[in-house]
Amino acid sequence: MTKSMLPAVLAAPALAAALVAAAPAMADQQAPRIVVTGEGEAVVSPDMAILSLAVLREAETARAALDANNEAMTAVIAAMKEAGIEARDLQSGGLSINPRYVYPNDKNGEKAPRIVGYEVANTLTVRIRDLAKVGDVLDRSVTLGVNQGGGLTFTNDDPSATLTEARKRAVQDAMDKARTLAEAGGVKLGKITEISEQTLRQPPMPYAGKAMRMEAAAEAVPVEAGENSYRIQVNVTFDLES
Repeated sequence: MTKSMLPAVLAAPALAAALVAAAPAMADQQAPRIVVTGEGEAVVSPDMAILSLAVLREAETARAALDANNEAMTAVIAAMKEAGIEARDLQSGGLSINPRYVYPNDKNGEKAPRIVGYEVANTLTVRIRDLAKVGDVLDRSVTLGVNQGGGLTFTNDDPSATLTEARKRAVQDAMDKARTLAEAGGVKLGKITEISEQTLRQPPMPYAGKAMRMEAAAEAVPVEAGENSYRIQVNVTFDLES
């Protein structure tokens, strides 16, 4: 064997091994497949409300405004606990202290604005696990000095069972679509090779269905919890058989 033929002889086994290794990948790329999207939805009545409250106080000095705000917020928190709200379900949020300015009527723009007071805002997030208390909690908070916020959402403490049901319905929907497409195309549906999921519903959102009327005191704020809708979308890949 000549020296010039030696590299070719040595390279031949390596090339053959590379072709053998690449064959399954090439065959896999050429295998006929179908990808379908399925959606599933499940609804459930909420079992928890999340209430966002804010206390806003103004005074001539920052100290006086903060003291007034602290007094009002302390009363609100005490009232929440008296209503049966646990400490773990009370969370203070942002505290802000801002000056209030008066801008003089100065056409030349030479006069600087003057501070005439201070504004202090403090927020509180309340998780209410007994929905029958929502109206009463709202009423108490306003009576005790809450004068901003009031954002109210209804959610579920553990929506895993509802999400599981939505997930099953999404996969079933995808399988039904795949069977229809395969039958229409004159091919046979093979095994599932890949499934990916996307949750379409993230924030708590009232469902446009039957409303659940809150049973609360006559003087309490009227509220309706409705239902929460959870939606799952799946992408399913099937092999196709001839």
